[in-house]
Amino acid sequence: MISECLVVEFRVTGDGCPLAEASRAAEATVEAAPPLRRGDGYTLLRFSSPDPELAEVLEADDRIRYLHRAETGGEYTYRCLSKERCVVHRLIDEGFLVESVGYREGTERHVGAVVGQDVLSGVLEAAGETVGVRLERISPLREEGEGGVDARWDLTPAQTEALEAAYGMGYFEVPKAVTAADVAAELGVSKSAFLERLRRGQATLLRQVLD
Repeated sequence: MISECLVVEFRVTGDGCPLAEASRAAEATVEAAPPLRRGDGYTLLRFSSPDPELAEVLEADDRIRYLHRAETGGEYTYRCLSKERCVVHRLIDEGFLVESVGYREGTERHVGAVVGQDVLSGVLEAAGETVGVRLERISPLREEGEGGVDARWDLTPAQTEALEAAYGMGYFEVPKAVTAADVAAELGVSKSAFLERLRRGQATLLRQVLD
């Protein structure tokens, strides 16, 4: 049994995948679930964005099939099929276990895990052979007993990141040391995406504390 598991984060630019290009064209922020490859070669994409213009851009992309959009509380959720093979698929083939994918105006952020140094070497080698892939972070995955903030309080990684950045930068101080736009810029997301994550994270924390 391999006991070593590492959390890895990549930043990708110049990828021609549909969501990256759509986020650039619509100047949008997109949060996506890990892509699911199908036996027929298509990939199921599930993602959300506060920017309604994204749908028009994706509809015009002939690589996208069966685009569906639903609106909930000002946030648009999408599902579609794509026949484009993107950078993240190369990393997955080498053993990268994707947990979250984000797009902001053409730039991608992939966070996931690798099990063991051999797998890490293969993933890094694949990353080096693709365009615009930069390793942002490698850290050991916490043991189950240690429990990170997100595990202890049932937060998503994005909500934990937003809360930690806001706290560390002085967003909760009185008066505020930074604005929401400042924290969003530090995270590389839109202001609306940051505030949405922050509110959802705070709601989850308060519900558990007050209950």
